[in-house]
Amino acid sequence: MAHQTQALNLKWNHRIMTLLEVNVLVILMDNQLISPKQVCQSCLMADESGQPRWSSGKLRCGRALNQMNQQNPKQFECEMGFRVANIE
Repeated sequence: MAHQTQALNLKWNHRIMTLLEVNVLVILMDNQLISPKQVCQSCLMADESGQPRWSSGKLRCGRALNQMNQQNPKQFECEMGFRVANIE
């Protein structure tokens, strides 16, 4: 019984850590941060849920931009020309 409880605790800890490590994608426009859902849901390149095609740290519907310095978040430009940032 103790082994099962310990295994269950490890599963929950892993799920909690996964939730805490979620990256957030934002669209950068002038001086605003906009949710990709507001922009991407009408895009033909978006996934079936209207979100950017994001996988393994890469924007699949765009290209990576040169990072000015390590303190800035990774930025991408989508096929529609919007600048997308990955906030960790």
